[in-house]
Amino acid sequence: MEIRDNKMSKSKCGKKTALQNARQCVQGKVPKVSSKMIGMSAKQEKLHWADAIAKELIESNPKKNEFTVEAGITPSGVVHIGNFREIITVDLIAKALKNAGKKVRFVYSWDDYDVFRKVPANMPNQEMLAKYLRYPIVEVPDPFGKEKSYARHNEVAVEKHLPIVGIFPEFVSQAERYTKCVYAEEIRTAMRGRAKIKEILDKYRAEEFDGPTWFPARIFCEKCRRDETKITGYDEEYSVSYECVCGFKDTFDIRKKGIIKLSWRIDWPMHWHYENVDFEPSGKDHSSLGGSYTTGEQIIRAIWKKEPPKHIMYEFISIKGQGGKMSSSKGNTIDLEGMLNVYQPEIIRYLFASKLPHKYFEVSFEGMDVIRLYDEFQKLERIYFGREDCLKEDLELNKRFYELSCVSVPKKMPSQVNFKHLVSLLQIFQMDEKKVASQFNGIDKNYLNGMIPRAKFWLGNYAGEQFKFTVQENVRSETVARLSEKQKSMLRELGGKLSNQSEEELVNLFSALMAKHSLQPGEFFQAAYLALINKEAGPKLSGFLLTIDLERAKKLFLQV
Repeated sequence: MEIRDNKMSKSKCGKKTALQNARQCVQGKVPKVSSKMIGMSAKQEKLHWADAIAKELIESNPKKNEFTVEAGITPSGVVHIGNFREIITVDLIAKALKNAGKKVRFVYSWDDYDVFRKVPANMPNQEMLAKYLRYPIVEVPDPFGKEKSYARHNEVAVEKHLPIVGIFPEFVSQAERYTKCVYAEEIRTAMRGRAKIKEILDKYRAEEFDGPTWFPARIFCEKCRRDETKITGYDEEYSVSYECVCGFKDTFDIRKKGIIKLSWRIDWPMHWHYENVDFEPSGKDHSSLGGSYTTGEQIIRAIWKKEPPKHIMYEFISIKGQGGKMSSSKGNTIDLEGMLNVYQPEIIRYLFASKLPHKYFEVSFEGMDVIRLYDEFQKLERIYFGREDCLKEDLELNKRFYELSCVSVPKKMPSQVNFKHLVSLLQIFQMDEKKVASQFNGIDKNYLNGMIPRAKFWLGNYAGEQFKFTVQENVRSETVARLSEKQKSMLRELGGKLSNQSEEELVNLFSALMAKHSLQPGEFFQAAYLALINKEAGPKLSGFLLTIDLERAKKLFLQV
């Protein structure tokens, strides 16, 4: 570990940023997975992928002033950071469209009228939840007893934290739309077009649907509320008859009773039609040939006589060390709140903005990965404000990455504090946040109030042993036994010479003592760290001694 001063001096870039290491990933090159995959227009231009997609959207609709972009999910479990990839992908493109002077409507669909199919492993009250299988998710009770439903519990967790990362969509509850019969005309259109829909879906099925009895919708029984029903009649207008396994039968008008819902592969293109969606991404499961997007684009053309929205595929992501994609049903997830416990909002945006949507990556909370990501973003910030140089040909692209990563772009260079430095200070001052904050003069308090708790949380929940230390009250006897006579003699002399030196004077003192006692740097620093924290390595020694107080260090060195 090393404590570094936060110097804003202008210098040539040492390590390349992630952007420079992957120039091929920022040319707007997005692989073609379906016929409407976009992002290919800027092959020779240095555009951020979101700008490339926005450019193609505008060029394909030159007279359009307002665009509708959409994302959505069934809140059947924790809306995890993998699901967040869809949200921020749409947000980045919305931001690019706005930057190009266009109005944007960002619709986020809560598909909370979907059926509750499986009890997630990470939810409490499993037995209670199991009683509501096959119910609409919106009618399943909140197992935490806080919100009006299980669906709402998962929705609130997202709606509460999205503004923190600068995302403000228009949330739409599909349960509300369906139960209020808003989609009556769309359902009628789909029901009347069921033969064509069946023909489209059957092309991608191993077994065809049973034609005479198949309908593109499900009904939630009025009596038992489950979807274990069968449509038994339809008058080709608004009257539908059904029967349920519970024995209940009825005929109803779809304009008056909101108990019918289109099946997913029909429901999705219906959304596109109803909202006039111009762009919506999807995961590779929906984007693959024969997936929901393939059938959706054919259904919207055949049934609603419209072109499908532009589309890109985004790759799944996982948590480093767990393997496999995140799954709410398996419980191996982390949500946006969990990310915000460790990472600043801008860091989270940068994590996604700096990678093409179709590229797989892992979210990491491991030591050097967290430190490296903070360092990388702070370097990008210094480049943006001219405090650090980079390759001339990468300057504008680097600036664009920074702009898209910011919740709002600051007018002047913000404060910066090295994350690793905070981790060290928290341990030196025994997790006292006020004492840590007192070490920074002239640093924005709001910035510190955001950074210090995140470093503290990371230390308490994720940091490996190599990042943890405690300044000893007394040097342990077993520690003294590990030191050579030369090391002990050197430490005692170092202790005797400590008074009120500056950091530069301490560095000179270290060099003189190493030469006098014929010690290699490794032997010198190992001895010092063993006496101070009972470890063979630690923070940069000169700064560390000044931070913990020279008198305290002197006491420990003289004990050997």
